[in-house]
Amino acid sequence: MLKYIVRRFLEMIVTLFVIATATFFLLAAVPGDPLSDRVEKLPEETRINMYKKYGLDQPVLQRYVTTMKSMLKGDFGESIRMPGYDITRLIRETMPISARLGIQTILVGVLVGLLLGILAALFRGSWVDYTIMFFAILMISVPILIFALLLQKYVAGDLGLLPVIGWPSGSEQWFGGWEYTVLPTLSGCFTYIAMYARLLKTSMLDVVNQDYILTARSKGLSEPKIVFRHLLRNSFIPVITVLPMSIAGAITGSFFIERVFSIPGFGRYFIEAVQARDVSIVLGQTVIMSAIYVVLIFLVDILYTLLDPRIRLSGKG
Repeated sequence: MLKYIVRRFLEMIVTLFVIATATFFLLAAVPGDPLSDRVEKLPEETRINMYKKYGLDQPVLQRYVTTMKSMLKGDFGESIRMPGYDITRLIRETMPISARLGIQTILVGVLVGLLLGILAALFRGSWVDYTIMFFAILMISVPILIFALLLQKYVAGDLGLLPVIGWPSGSEQWFGGWEYTVLPTLSGCFTYIAMYARLLKTSMLDVVNQDYILTARSKGLSEPKIVFRHLLRNSFIPVITVLPMSIAGAITGSFFIERVFSIPGFGRYFIEAVQARDVSIVLGQTVIMSAIYVVLIFLVDILYTLLDPRIRLSGKG
């Protein structure tokens, strides 16, 4: 177990390094530079000083080495687009916003999706099953952006039931201002509802004809005990496989939702940083998001052993 943890930790470090390297060179390959528009009308000496300040006067490889050395110390540099900002300040101000939106989206989307998946599997072939699967296919086919715009127009705009844009701040950042969070949460949860309903239903139908389910029935176990003790437990393994990706994606920010509802979250600033080619912010946000993904995937590997005793972790490849 210890060898496995050490090996996975080293793999995570290498993965993050490769991602950071790829991100840096992809940004460097884009024609132009992030300062060209800002310094166009400035005096020549001022332009030279600004390029020197952000290291843009150096060759690409030299900038890469300097950036990687600073990154290993936890310093991604100052934002070019927002002077005075760095990745630490950006995370402190925007991550709680995206985290609350993500947590609410995951809780509503996954729980409702799992419940519908269980109903579809238990009543397979009935109108309940067909109705759930129809709406699941509909919800997974329509982009999140469309749901957000429709809810914004009709629920907030035409009916005036909820605010069109905005997000709670200050003392209400975590547990207040619920009226601002309803539409963004609903916009993001439809995809999760559809995905987990279809996934759990398929998994349960694969498990229901396994030998140990038939054995449990032959021993006279009641149907609720069979469902909760055997069927659901083994059906959740595929769900656990995709859950970390959903959690990481939700917590690190839903780009379209934050943009549509003017939510000052992590995802919205990531889009703006990419558009402005703000290398330090893009690199920092990319590494942070990637770290969340790989850590959650590692935790899922551990959870596998709790759900299925047949799975054992070792340090071998």
